[in-house]
Amino acid sequence: MKDKIIPSCGNVYEDLGLPDAGEMLVKAQLALSIDRIIKNRGLSQTKAAQIIGLSQPKLSEMLKGKFRGISEAKMLECITRLGRDVQIIINRNARPENTPGHIEVSMG
Repeated sequence: MKDKIIPSCGNVYEDLGLPDAGEMLVKAQLALSIDRIIKNRGLSQTKAAQIIGLSQPKLSEMLKGKFRGISEAKMLECITRLGRDVQIIINRNARPENTPGHIEVSMG
């Protein structure tokens, strides 16, 4: 029997049927950004944790994708404490009525 390949919708958390899929995807993107900043700066997790105000074990868990107890606001604060600016842009283009927008994280 061959495995059936089902294309992703673009959000693995949604593909898995998790109820908070959009939030989880944003947190995953923020965690990836934090990880990249730490690596680009050549910081150890211990030093990075001191800078951002988390314990090293909590930072390690977050970078492994275990971020349910950490808010997006705290993750954005981590990014600013690591010396990066965060800019939030609200797209002016309106979507059709009753069509929700989405949140996307990109690192420039």
